[in-house]
Amino acid sequence: MFDSVAHRYDLMNDVLTMGIDRSWRFDVVEAVDAQPGEMVLDVAAGTGTSSVPFADAGAEVFPTDLSLGMLRVGKQREPHLPFVAGDALQLPFADNSFHAVTISFGLRNVEDTAAALREMLRVTRPGGRVVVCEFSTPTAPWFRNLYQRGALRVLPHVAKLSSNPPAYQYLIESIMAWPDQRRLADLMHEVGWKAVGWRNLSGGIVALHRGWKGGSSEQVDRD
Repeated sequence: MFDSVAHRYDLMNDVLTMGIDRSWRFDVVEAVDAQPGEMVLDVAAGTGTSSVPFADAGAEVFPTDLSLGMLRVGKQREPHLPFVAGDALQLPFADNSFHAVTISFGLRNVEDTAAALREMLRVTRPGGRVVVCEFSTPTAPWFRNLYQRGALRVLPHVAKLSSNPPAYQYLIESIMAWPDQRRLADLMHEVGWKAVGWRNLSGGIVALHRGWKGGSSEQVDRD
């Protein structure tokens, strides 16, 4: 599905979110806080747009995705990045490899959410961190109703402008079915992540969840 939309994927994201996705990506970069020399795994990285800032910060980033079409487009655009073909349910990396693991708008597309979270935990070094950026549930009832009954109902019509409208229809349906902030945090804790917390973006349309492997007591503030 993603192979067929690879060439216009980033453009359609800008159109469908009216450019707000750029600020979300900035928040992810801040949350990951990649340091020079660190190893960073970017899961479901697509064309590598989300990976570039980590490389710019001096980290060694590995954009990883299941879609070969996305990887091909990404390699054409960012030939300096070491794109890796890999399934989030069976990551092609050794245990305890990365200081930070992140996934943006990809976790809800994985067949087994808990298994993917366990895999990310496996490849993270003790004391390392995970950052999950995903669509979520607006916190204010009036805004939640407006978002679910308004904006999400309009998006399929906008998606018709894409080369593969069914793909975007699926994405919208997956947003509606995704667990809210608390349920995702609970799941992350259940599979072994420590000090799990979240921060709401855009009123809860998106949430940044963060956790640690091992003895960190730090926790993300909840908005």
